[in-house]
Amino acid sequence: MSAELSALEGVLDELGPVVVAFSGGADSAFLARVAHDTLGPSRVLCATAFSASLAPEEAADCRALAAEWGLRWVGVATGELEDRGYVANGPDRCARCKTALMGALGPLAAAEAATVVLGVNVNDLGDHRPGQAAAAGLGAAFPLVAAGFTKADVRRWSRRLGLRTWDKPAAACLASRVPYGTPVTLGTLGSVARAESALRALGLGQLRVRHHGDVARIEVPEDDLGRVVARRFAVVEAVRRAGYAYVALDLEGFVSGSLNRVLAGARSAGGQAGS
Repeated sequence: MSAELSALEGVLDELGPVVVAFSGGADSAFLARVAHDTLGPSRVLCATAFSASLAPEEAADCRALAAEWGLRWVGVATGELEDRGYVANGPDRCARCKTALMGALGPLAAAEAATVVLGVNVNDLGDHRPGQAAAAGLGAAFPLVAAGFTKADVRRWSRRLGLRTWDKPAAACLASRVPYGTPVTLGTLGSVARAESALRALGLGQLRVRHHGDVARIEVPEDDLGRVVARRFAVVEAVRRAGYAYVALDLEGFVSGSLNRVLAGARSAGGQAGS
């Protein structure tokens, strides 16, 4: 067995019982499976936070993965949309989201005498991610970081372990598609979810639909730009059905966290962009 995986197992052993924040993505799925195999199902509870910011396909896949792998699993409701600060969508939105998440998972962890663990990897430590600090401040642990796992490590080990999530495209919460300062509403999240679901039905994998009022700005990897243009009529129809009047293709391609650029600009100009 590799020293990498042994290190992760050692971190989990030291933590003891855990509640895994299980979004169904490659990172949280890998963490859930290794925790399950290392600690046993009685000491691992996987919890999926259900809210409007979780794409319906992701919610369904969480249920499917839990059944396939025999995980002890529960779904919990989070109420971030009840927080006016979250809806206002300032640079602290992710911190407010993670605060709501910890508020939902905290009672589960207390009942299990467990630690809440999140699937944060080493590569996630950059960019603007105030949610990590908020979660850590409320007692969450990041076993993948403690064991030195990068995103590439997670995918490589997931493949070695035969996990079908090894090449699953990254799928951040739907609120990350909404520019800071634009309110996060049920209607907006619904439009983004419908548009992305329709584009995946057309065969696109990694993608983002960035919400700019009545304009949907589509980001796909550079290699897929030609495919989108070739199928532009189907793409436009699909996105308009989701509620957008105009459809734009970002020629730069897919950029994770592209909406955070405005924060970097604010910092360079001497503004306070948040942590």
